[in-house]
Amino acid sequence: MGWSVGGWKSDSSWRGCQLSSGNAKEEPGAIVCRVAPSFLRFGSYQIHASRGKEDIEIVRRLADYTIHHHFPHLENMKKSEGLSFETAIGDSPTIDLTSNKYAAWAVEVAERTAYLIARWQGVGFTHGVLNTDNMSVLGLTIDYGPFGFLDAFDPSYTPNTTDLPGKRYCFANQPDVGLWNIAQFTGPLSSAELISQDEANYVMERYGTKFMDEYQSIMTKKLGLTKYNKQLISKLLSNMAVDKVDYTNFFRLLSNVNADPGIPENELLVPLKAALLDIGKERKEAWISWVQTYIEELVESGVPDEERKAAMNSVNPKYILRNYLCQSAIDVAEQGDYEEVRRVLRVMHNPYDEQPGMEKYARLPPAWAYRPGVCMLSCSS
Repeated sequence: MGWSVGGWKSDSSWRGCQLSSGNAKEEPGAIVCRVAPSFLRFGSYQIHASRGKEDIEIVRRLADYTIHHHFPHLENMKKSEGLSFETAIGDSPTIDLTSNKYAAWAVEVAERTAYLIARWQGVGFTHGVLNTDNMSVLGLTIDYGPFGFLDAFDPSYTPNTTDLPGKRYCFANQPDVGLWNIAQFTGPLSSAELISQDEANYVMERYGTKFMDEYQSIMTKKLGLTKYNKQLISKLLSNMAVDKVDYTNFFRLLSNVNADPGIPENELLVPLKAALLDIGKERKEAWISWVQTYIEELVESGVPDEERKAAMNSVNPKYILRNYLCQSAIDVAEQGDYEEVRRVLRVMHNPYDEQPGMEKYARLPPAWAYRPGVCMLSCSS
């Protein structure tokens, strides 16, 4: 169960009886205090607008408070201050955000949100409960619920058992759900007559533009390319989904592919061997074809292999906080030994570094890691 007062939230739950065998047992508990610059959520505005005219003034007061305390650069905005975002949307009037601080604020909220979700997609992070109550207007999240990183690449992956029927918050849906949240945010602002419908539409458009710009930039860097190649990246993700390739390990290994078109065909997959496990002849041919096209792109970019490898490793983590690592640390801590918790924390502080001797924390999850209660949790776990 959880409750919140004044921006402080306490959670407690029985992990033992949530899933696993279904048999309740006592377990050590904890009180977690989350800290954030603000606990203002999209839902903070949504709830007052839903109550009708008697609460609509609260939306305006809350918007003014938020801008004053968290977006002060917009509070006294004037046309002469140069925030000149202008666009024409179809037959709609030109949108000049320099004349309306609320519209400028909404655009910034949308772009911060788009940036956050694009970054999640880049490292294979799945939130699990991406609703308006868990999304802050500062472009961060204050309630993760059950979250997880992709192991075997599956666009429909969700770490939340209660999300399984419709997979609304699965990895592939996160960008669209972010847009839906922005729509729930602009609605109250429109109801309070803080922004026009044209401005609300523009906010939504800016979300989409920002997300695509960031996502394309991230994926281009992950592959060590100098320009975005939609076809190459789409084919790669399709191959990864078919063969359930580990998202993190594959991209880390990809930096070992050299820009050498003379590599014999039977050696093309050697740098990726640890990620391409148990693939048959047909799938091997598909991967060889992709790597050949990829090498052609690398050759065209002209970036030296060592320089490209360093750049790729700076955006492709070697270590991620896999759920089974957390579970292993918890199991030992329950016996009174917290050294594994400390060690995992140290490793995750530098996820892009090689960290000699810590390679075991980059391994594929063991078979037991895929059982309920480890790879997936409920909202209250």
